[in-house]
Order: sequence, then C-alpha cells, then structure tokens
Amino acid sequence: MATGAANSQAVWSAIVLAAGAGRRFGGRKLLAPFEGGALLDGALRAAFASPASTVILVTGSEADEVAAAARAWAERQGAGDRLHIIHAADHAEGMGASLRAGAAALPADSAGAFVFLGDMPRVPAAVLPRLVEAVGAGAAAAAPVCDGRRGHPVLFAAELYAPLRQAAGDEGARAALLGLGPRLALIETDDKGVLFDVDRPEDLAP
Repeated sequence: MATGAANSQAVWSAIVLAAGAGRRFGGRKLLAPFEGGALLDGALRAAFASPASTVILVTGSEADEVAAAARAWAERQGAGDRLHIIHAADHAEGMGASLRAGAAALPADSAGAFVFLGDMPRVPAAVLPRLVEAVGAGAAAAAPVCDGRRGHPVLFAAELYAPLRQAAGDEGARAALLGLGPRLALIETDDKGVLFDVDRPEDLAP
C-alpha cells in the first residue's frame, strides 16, 4: 500500500449494509424514526463523512423503501452522485450475502473500503481519518476499539476484497479478519458511537 503523498491520491469506497429484515425489531427497523430522521440516516451520514468517492448501499428486505429513503437523504445533501444502490437477492442467507454483493460492486481502482452497518447510527466522523491513516500505512484492515470492544466501521484494504466476496452465513467479515494479527490496526476511541447498534425498539430510547 502506498504511503505519504501517493496515499493522498488513493480512491476509497464505502459499503453500507442495509439488507436485514430487523426481525428482533419487528420489521422496518432502518426506516424507524430516530433523531429527526430515519435510523438509516445515521449510517449514511457516517459513510458520506468518510473519504469514499462511492458509497454502495446494499438493500434486501423492504428494498424499495430503503433505497428510496437513502436516495432522498443523499439528494438532500447534494451527494446523490456518490450513492450506488444494489440489491442482494439472497439477503435472507445472512449478513454474508449482503457483504458479498457490496464487495462485488467495489470499483476496480478502490484502495480500501469501509463497511458500515445500517443499524449503527452514531459512528463518529472523527475516527474515520484515523482508519484511513492506518490502512495507508500498511495495515490490511483497521477498526475502532472502545472500552476494550472492537467496533464499527471496519476499513478493509483492497487485498482483503477476495475474502469479502466469499463471505457466507451471518458471520459477515469475521473470516476476512481472522489471522491478520498485527496487520489489523485497532484504533482506540472513547466515543461509544462505534459500539451503539439498534436491535430492538427500546434501543432507540434517549
């Protein structure tokens, strides 16, 4: 991976996984009202705050409504040209299916890709440049850590795209991270937004 001035010209991408049915929530989770918008808005805000030139939204359950909500949000930000929406037809298999679909759509010149989860609306923008710095310096992947727990998003260098395209079941990207050892850069933060996810309606309480 290039570093220094060359790395400043790197092309980054982002994947937002928004295909889940939200069964524990009772359905329509990503469209639920949250902090003046839809729950999905928070993940989109984080993804668009990253240096990604392309943000790939992967839909599954409630695909048309989720896509319309995302498109409307991006247009309101004047960033509709950065949004690319794809549908994971086999999304019922689990997170692996939507991750495969997103990874398959990554641009050929992409140096690395963030993976955001659609039900994590409070990811702090401040952590994103630190992930880029770590991958630019040679890490195969970088993730935030808060209170001893690894959080999201994860930034994957292009060398890991092949295993991402083979993700299976509900393990998501875990297999791609196994065995990286010190090549997985863990970035400390005290912002609990990297851990906050929504599974049930009560998680939305202030």
